[in-house]
Amino acid sequence: MTDTSPLAIITGASGRLGRLTTEGFLRAGYRVVGLDRVADEESKTPILAIDATDESSVHDVFERIQNEYGTPSVLVHTVGMWAMKPFAETELSEWTTMMDVNLTSTFLVFREAVRVMTESGGSLIGISSKQGSVRGAAQQAAYSASKAGVKRLVEAIVEEYAGTGLTAHAVAPSMILFDGDEGDGVPADDLVQHCLYLASHPGASLNGVTLHAFG
Repeated sequence: MTDTSPLAIITGASGRLGRLTTEGFLRAGYRVVGLDRVADEESKTPILAIDATDESSVHDVFERIQNEYGTPSVLVHTVGMWAMKPFAETELSEWTTMMDVNLTSTFLVFREAVRVMTESGGSLIGISSKQGSVRGAAQQAAYSASKAGVKRLVEAIVEEYAGTGLTAHAVAPSMILFDGDEGDGVPADDLVQHCLYLASHPGASLNGVTLHAFG
């Protein structure tokens, strides 16, 4: 891997999906900079601190990436949360937290990525869900709505930046299966491969798609 290798930004890089995504992009020949709540700049792949729900934090870390590592070619935003609660018992604070973590964070990191990637092009990849892309689920109103927002955000970006070389996609798993997990769903390693394909040249022809990964 050289300094001229394409640069991928992986948010939530310390989480289970973020770690696997980082490993997958490294194996594919990308340079990777990870973003997470706690920095680890001494690791083989640097992880910079970010609060993905805070506008100033997101702006500052993307400015640093641009200055120290160059313009990214790919952003994969894995930050997210899930919760169940009966609709009538859902507190406004719980709704707001879900929207901040799943949707506002996607808006903020996508917006900063667009600002630095528009001239050079590249791929934005967000994580939606079956509940957000097909049909909302009982006792998951906040989660379903937040993930539906990711799908529509991707579509709106594509409509605005069509023809610029900037592409946007969402991957919508049913349930993500990690090692040892059982049940109906999609293995996390498969999701990483989907992201790699969407970031590739052939994947650009799927611009704006929400890729259903239901297992």
